[in-house]
Amino acid sequence: MRLSPILPGTRPELAAQEAQIIAERGRISPLYQVLLNSPAMAHGWEQMLSAVRNRNSLDAGLRELVILRVAVLNDAPYEFDAHVPHAQRAGQSAEAIEAIRSETLSLDAPWTAAERVALRLTDAMTRSIVVSDALFAQVRTHFDARAQVDLVATIGAYNMVSRFLSAFEIGH
Repeated sequence: MRLSPILPGTRPELAAQEAQIIAERGRISPLYQVLLNSPAMAHGWEQMLSAVRNRNSLDAGLRELVILRVAVLNDAPYEFDAHVPHAQRAGQSAEAIEAIRSETLSLDAPWTAAERVALRLTDAMTRSIVVSDALFAQVRTHFDARAQVDLVATIGAYNMVSRFLSAFEIGH
């Protein structure tokens, strides 16, 4: 790890913030221990990522597939491993999770049509940033306006997470 983590309970001025993180996440992970070096960033991060994870209109299984895909594309194994249990609890099969690891999305993978479109959007946003009009037209056929915002925000947020993890070598 490139930055010393703030161990929970070692800084009294962070007690309320640590309690909030625990309330939302159940623990203070190594990611949040690094973020706590900047309390304002940790607060904003926790607010945004809690909304993405816990107040999202997307089906939890679809949301977790997207998060896993971003982790694969950005070579963020810590993030992938952290979200496999969430994907499993959301009903994703071992086969569906394993198929996410492929360089190219498989047409034979056990995903719904909406999941396939969401994963293609994930690949486009993560690999090239640009999303074609044709792909976004497909997104519109499966997702209403709120779900479109939630899907794009989820992809963008987890690109941020994986890049933060990688830069600080968290979980390496």
